[in-house]
Amino acid sequence: ILVVDDEPINQHVLKNHLNPDYYAVTTAMNGEQALAALQSGEPFDLVLLDIMMPRMSGYEVCERIREQFLPSELPIIMVTAKNLVKDLVMGLDTGANDYLAKPFTRDEFLARVKTQLNLHQINRATGRFVPSAFLRSLGRENITEVRLGDQVERKVTVFFSDIRDYTAMSESMTPEQNFKFVNAYNRRMGPIIDRHGGFINQYLGDAIMAIFQHSPEGALRASIEIQQAIREYNRQREAKGRRPIRSGIGFHTGPLIMGIIGDDKRLDAATISDTVNTAARIESLNKFYGANILLSEDSLAAISEPEAFHFRMLGQVQMKGKKVPVGIYECFDGDSPEGFDKKRATLDAFAEARTSYFDKEFAKAYRAFEAILKENPEDATTQLFLNKTLECIASGVPDDWTGIERMTAK
Repeated sequence: ILVVDDEPINQHVLKNHLNPDYYAVTTAMNGEQALAALQSGEPFDLVLLDIMMPRMSGYEVCERIREQFLPSELPIIMVTAKNLVKDLVMGLDTGANDYLAKPFTRDEFLARVKTQLNLHQINRATGRFVPSAFLRSLGRENITEVRLGDQVERKVTVFFSDIRDYTAMSESMTPEQNFKFVNAYNRRMGPIIDRHGGFINQYLGDAIMAIFQHSPEGALRASIEIQQAIREYNRQREAKGRRPIRSGIGFHTGPLIMGIIGDDKRLDAATISDTVNTAARIESLNKFYGANILLSEDSLAAISEPEAFHFRMLGQVQMKGKKVPVGIYECFDGDSPEGFDKKRATLDAFAEARTSYFDKEFAKAYRAFEAILKENPEDATTQLFLNKTLECIASGVPDDWTGIERMTAK
């Protein structure tokens, strides 16, 4: 509980009311200290906020808090000697959940505190099933306000990650071990997505679907950090004699409808858009290309500073059932330090080899891809292009060949 009051004696009274065996209390003398405490990352369940404070009033502090936290995410009780109706109305209008006028009894104080904490616990529990960011997108503050048919269309980045060869791995584990493994993995990856401005829309067994409502740069930075976290996780797994894991990540930027579907008795939060299907298929292309992070040309075009990262253009891919191909890029910033250095050293050579391949200069492309593999034998993407170049040399290509990959499976 965060207690915000510029009078030490008032802080002392409130702390005495709050049994230290049940409540952990942090104090702030003014609005600036309160906002700094909330930005520190420490999780708070309730704010007890005085109104009359120097420099920044409790009303102003409340408004600033509401810019970041919904009333369902962080309840605020205003505790003050201002007991006129207009003061109460102003407090509630600025975003307070409750208003407690002095003087008050300890029993009344604790009853109001417990009520807000219980409601907060309920809201936090429902937020684990329907993300607060999803509700906020619909213009709702908590789950009780949701109505069938609520929907909004946004341009977002849809992110998918999937553990490689999980089916084979799961066969050697009991159901309980499977659940423990998946949850251990998700506990590591979920906070990374949250830290970079995304929210997890669905856990799909060993896969994660997340939505980034702002720049796809957040999705890219999360992807890179996730690959780094997996390497650290693998060191821990290998120390225990367990096999390492790999995860492929793909994302695409485009329009998305978020809303509530179902019937009068059963509702569900849903996302409806071709953007979701495209992102999922881009993720699956990691297996084909031997990559770890893939993104569409639409996502790359929306990144404000692409020069801060390292990409390889892999070509155009026509997904099954789609008419328009999608440009696919690999980001290798999440590769191991050794792999990253080798790909960066051969980045220009790869671009030239790829250009030769798409220009049907297959002999030239073959020599270039072969030279890259001598420097980086573990470059699976280059090996794929080398093999495809050999196929073109051996079998020839029609006059209208464009090099577009046409996928026959979803």
